[in-house]
Amino acid sequence: MPEPSQRIEDHDPTVIAVCGKGGVGKTTISAMLTRIMMARKPARVLAIDADPAAGLSTALGLPVIQTVDNIRCDLVRDLGSGNPVDRGAMLHRLDYEVTAALVEERNLAFLAIGRPEGEGCYCRVNHLLKDIIGRLAQQFDYVIIDGEAGIEQVNRRVMAAVTHLLLVSDASLKGINVCRAIQTVAASAIAYRVKGVIINRLRPQENDFLASLPLDLAPAGQIPESETVRRFDMQGQSLLTLPECRALKSLRACLDSVLQI
Repeated sequence: MPEPSQRIEDHDPTVIAVCGKGGVGKTTISAMLTRIMMARKPARVLAIDADPAAGLSTALGLPVIQTVDNIRCDLVRDLGSGNPVDRGAMLHRLDYEVTAALVEERNLAFLAIGRPEGEGCYCRVNHLLKDIIGRLAQQFDYVIIDGEAGIEQVNRRVMAAVTHLLLVSDASLKGINVCRAIQTVAASAIAYRVKGVIINRLRPQENDFLASLPLDLAPAGQIPESETVRRFDMQGQSLLTLPECRALKSLRACLDSVLQI
């Protein structure tokens, strides 16, 4: 596994891992990031739903055809039945099935990791899958990973290196403590270039919350509470069609400032 300080080569895509406590809106942030990056045509965007709750597909209005974990479990089951499979055949099968699991919409491709099924671990399959996802990412300009609360899950199930670690919190000490815990684990779990904390759904009376954050958390900006985003969430509308609003403008400002994306 690469050290956190290891430099990621310039030709690699911009890979943004979005993590944070459940319920702070990281899936909404991931979907809005996807919308923003898609507008940078002719850029190609890959959105990866690495949260077992699988909310990103709903936020983007895209179906899940097949998940990476289902592909993994099918192969592990076949291997467990005693059927001989050499490495080349295994790699070809996994490569084909992961590619077939992609859902495409204009300059966007979407991939769902899914929920791990069964007990135990078949390391050879897991390593091959992570390699395949890493090679797949090379075909895109931007990769957005909607992760679980723990960054180690992104490392174990998706890829061991990202360019940007984006931590999302609301205006609560609990949310900030989760961000700090993720940051601590990330120091040994994953390589990244830039990190930043976004405070999401900030109300006017909470505007001083960002300024109170300790500098070691690298505050990247704030996203105001948005009735437009809230309405889209309540109605299950795709955030890819979200009209211009303060939340989008604020997220762009975060990307332009500290994160420099």
